[in-house]
Amino acid sequence: MHRGTEFLGCEYAILGGAMSWVSERNLVSAISNAGGFGVIACGAMSPGLLDTEIAETRARTARPFGVNLITMHPQLSELIDVCAKHEVGHVVLAGGLPPGGAIERIKSSGARLICFAPALALAKKLIRSGADALVIEGMEAGGHIGPVSTSVLAQEILPVVAKDIPVFVAGGIGRGEAIAAYLEMGAVGVQLGTRFVCATESIAHGNFKRAFIRASARDAIPSVQIDPRLPVIPVRALKNREMENFAAKQREVAGKLDEGAIEMAEAQLQIEHYWAGALRRAVIDGDVESGSVMAGQSVGMVTREEPVAEIIRELVDEAAAALESRG
Repeated sequence: MHRGTEFLGCEYAILGGAMSWVSERNLVSAISNAGGFGVIACGAMSPGLLDTEIAETRARTARPFGVNLITMHPQLSELIDVCAKHEVGHVVLAGGLPPGGAIERIKSSGARLICFAPALALAKKLIRSGADALVIEGMEAGGHIGPVSTSVLAQEILPVVAKDIPVFVAGGIGRGEAIAAYLEMGAVGVQLGTRFVCATESIAHGNFKRAFIRASARDAIPSVQIDPRLPVIPVRALKNREMENFAAKQREVAGKLDEGAIEMAEAQLQIEHYWAGALRRAVIDGDVESGSVMAGQSVGMVTREEPVAEIIRELVDEAAAALESRG
């Protein structure tokens, strides 16, 4: 993990997963203050909102934190400028291959670039393109997911690229023993989101947190793609009425595509905005039936509300004990 902490500039190479509406100034600063590495979820924020969020986070912590940007955001260029203005040290790009020039502009600001690699071929391409570190995230994660499990991705990617570039593993990690196992395989650290949702410092609504505490792993299910022509990235969330509503939304957007009323890029953006609104209803308003309760399969290991520092300490202690037991 030393290689990971050197790269991030923190005490423990534990990244906070960027969760829209949840990973904001309070939780992000708490993770960094506890020795981890908080990451702001920019999501659908405007440049002005991100500007405020970074400033407010910096007012709450003197320690390093990062910003997660979505590659399909229509104002990606302006968001990169905001990060550069604040001299953000680490930018995380999520959502597929970044558009031309984005990587160069991020790196020219002096920031280190972390990219998501859901396959070995993409990992190699991102390394060639200039990524400074990778996150390999499996389908067990909450929110947008790929088709391959964390354990398979780790076996496929770590032996090939871990010597060349720092790699963090994410998806379904809820205990320190799993962290220890991925470190032994060559990872330099991990990323966790679901475990931090019920942190005392998380602004998530009480209903949202209670849904997490009550849930088991099998309750966190992926959304279904209704129309094969509409490339919708599956989302893992707790089963509720909203998962059915999303099917109807896909049919509506596919209908607009058929009519020629919108282009494919706009269709995908409409889906993203839909998820952002549905997630807000659950996280902020506490509507856990018609809102989206995005959660990873590690949700079954979330059993109580507790401070971030205690969550991180428990994970680190479990990982250390696991490694020590192996001699």
